[in-house]
Amino acid sequence: MFSAIFAAIGNPFGDGAFISLLIGIATFVTVFAVWYGLIEPRKMQGRLKSLKERREQMAKAQSKRVRVTGHPIHDKSLEAAQGLVERFQLFQGAQTQMIADSLAQAGWRSRDTLTLFLAARLAMPILFGMAAIIVVYILQLFDIPSVGKVFAVVASVALGFYAPKIFVKNAVTKRRKLLQKGMPDGLDLLVICAEAGLSLDAAMARVSRELKNPWPELADEVGHTSIELGFLPERRMAMENLTKRVGLPHMRALVNSLIQSERYGTPLSQALRVLAAEMRVNRLMIAEEKAARLPAIMTVPMILFILPALFVVLIGPAILQVLDQLINM
Repeated sequence: MFSAIFAAIGNPFGDGAFISLLIGIATFVTVFAVWYGLIEPRKMQGRLKSLKERREQMAKAQSKRVRVTGHPIHDKSLEAAQGLVERFQLFQGAQTQMIADSLAQAGWRSRDTLTLFLAARLAMPILFGMAAIIVVYILQLFDIPSVGKVFAVVASVALGFYAPKIFVKNAVTKRRKLLQKGMPDGLDLLVICAEAGLSLDAAMARVSRELKNPWPELADEVGHTSIELGFLPERRMAMENLTKRVGLPHMRALVNSLIQSERYGTPLSQALRVLAAEMRVNRLMIAEEKAARLPAIMTVPMILFILPALFVVLIGPAILQVLDQLINM
């Protein structure tokens, strides 16, 4: 074919030159194919290495992050609390892990927060007791008998002991309510990401970014789990940690579905869609339950505030007429 073409247009090269040109092209293609086959895996390895380094940096940043009511912990107070805890060896107690789990459920996952909590639980009874002694015995602001003074001091010490626990418990309750409200939306986004073909790690990272503004608590937990999926030795541990930190039945069901999908290869999107529908129905049932309790709750305000005014308006004129007739008689 090439001979016919060159015979028609004229061969500017000789026959040997044409064969050399074909050999040169074939050599270039061969060298390019070998180069592409050898260099491309190195690019992939470099990408995996950079991704691993990025996950390690995110894990270190996550572990160093300390949140106490949204403000960073002061270094001096932290050092003082750490010295107090180490002196009394409070980290060796049997309830330390339970306290750490409670703090994690409240959104405080740092070891420094645990140190501050243990130091506060040790110091606050003493501070509350000293304050009660100063107010009751020294300043004598209240005129109460001796038994009442002793009871006030004891009650102050007990209040100081239970105050950190009550504070953490209230924080856990508020955070669980926010997580429960945001779970249907987060699960819907997770279903969309799973149906779009994203992996579990990428889906959780995307859900964390999308929920950062409307539900920051849920975005924080999902983002932390996506980081743990990258550096923990077993992915099951990351999901179980999510259940432990959140402590909601719906999150436990979600984690069980994710673990089952990871182990047996079951379709993830279908299970997530069923869970999302159940959560929507559950939230609707909770709203209906609150609406059904409204008449019983409004009974006492109606009796105290509405019915007296209604009686005055309805019976007041009749009472005034009766009084006028009695006066005229």
